[in-house]
Amino acid sequence: MMRLHYLELILFSTYAELRAERARSYLGLAWWILEPAMNMATYYLVFAVILKSAQTDYVPFLLVGLTLWQWFKSCVSHGGYSIWQQLPLIRQVKLPAQVFPSVQILADTVKFFYILALLLVVLWCAGYPPNLTYVALIPVLLIELVFAAAIAYMVAAIVPLVPDLRFVIEQILQIMLFLSGIVFALDVVPESMRSWFALNPIVVLVDAGRGILMHARWPDWFALGRVALISLALYAFGAFLIARMTPRYVKLPT
Repeated sequence: MMRLHYLELILFSTYAELRAERARSYLGLAWWILEPAMNMATYYLVFAVILKSAQTDYVPFLLVGLTLWQWFKSCVSHGGYSIWQQLPLIRQVKLPAQVFPSVQILADTVKFFYILALLLVVLWCAGYPPNLTYVALIPVLLIELVFAAAIAYMVAAIVPLVPDLRFVIEQILQIMLFLSGIVFALDVVPESMRSWFALNPIVVLVDAGRGILMHARWPDWFALGRVALISLALYAFGAFLIARMTPRYVKLPT
């Protein structure tokens, strides 16, 4: 596990990463919102307009799901490749390798809150006002953050050893998008398969988020607790993997 005095380094590096990303783009801060907005528009066009989903509240349903999913995907993609991308620096500076995915995950989380704020405004304008269950968003988002970090750590630990694995990861994430109830309601899934879908932590987290934001419904605390325990166990395993593999990173060829 990282020592507490590395927290300042992570926070400063996150700030520097966000500033550098804004400087690399002419659109700057606006691009953080425009990019996911264009992805959402694409899925809306395909599923709501072309395929004509019969669900009456499909637009907010889709927006909530994609917002939560995009955060998870960004953390896994950016955090998962961070150690591999920083191998030259790891050879030169003695730092816990866990710092690099942590910076990317925190940067993506900052960008996520900008998108979440925009989503809330859209939902309020669409007739889904704030409600008391918003309090439950705090544990839901914290659990998703831990789960995303856990998967990102495990990917980050392995990718430097097998760089081509990143292509497989992208395909797995694309498959997970369609197996996590992001673009369709679980009601359309055959009843015999729903229990299998419920094993996916993203399904539980997205369903909890939709319940809070769209229906003022408290989440299933038992299911959230299960996901929290799984996430913490995977997080510990991911951190262990990175620590165990770090001596091998410095010996990898450039």
